[in-house]
Amino acid sequence: MKRSRINQIVSQSISFMEDHSWSLPEWAYWNESDWKKSRSDCQRIFDCQLGWDITDFGSSDFSKRGLIMFTQRNGGVSNPGKTYAEKIMIVGDSQETPFHFHWNKMEDIINRGGGKLMFQLHKATSDEQLSDEAFDVYIDDRRYRINGGEYISLNPGQSLCLETHVYHRFFAEDGDVLCGEVSKVNDDNSDNRFYEDVGRFPDIEEDEEIGHFLVNDYKQFQEHGTL
Repeated sequence: MKRSRINQIVSQSISFMEDHSWSLPEWAYWNESDWKKSRSDCQRIFDCQLGWDITDFGSSDFSKRGLIMFTQRNGGVSNPGKTYAEKIMIVGDSQETPFHFHWNKMEDIINRGGGKLMFQLHKATSDEQLSDEAFDVYIDDRRYRINGGEYISLNPGQSLCLETHVYHRFFAEDGDVLCGEVSKVNDDNSDNRFYEDVGRFPDIEEDEEIGHFLVNDYKQFQEHGTL
């Protein structure tokens, strides 16, 4: 992805969240100069991978397959007592996050406003394929029995509990969706099992100056003090 496109996406995301009365921490709006001034105070942010996370899953077509995420809280090596995480995400109309499950993370996904949030679900087989067997899911803690591959629609205010080893893909209908996630500690480096061979973090073409750091920018910034 081009840095110019990422900068544009983040700016549009901030406006979308403001329209839905969702506020972010002050460092969500920092530029590189701001990070340099406060670098020594932000180790937990770096270690726990808090902040902006924009991906096209290696598709080179963000509007068709991609996701906007901002991790607001998370545990990790430097914060082992925190056993939970929270994200706010924007799911574009007809924009797919492809099938994946988590080995360790259990999560609630919440439609916090906008259009409908659509899911397709399968339990994983013992060899991590898509199972067609029926299983129970919980929407706002009400139990539903569904078949493998069935679709579920969440209206604003509704939430879906996703247990471990449940493949899920999702997208929005009837408009973009402001989407929340409350979960166990999130580890995107080792706890995502994608059904297809996809790229979790994008390769970035630096065609203009950085507007806002992504979580995958932190390593270089920590090692070199600049991007």
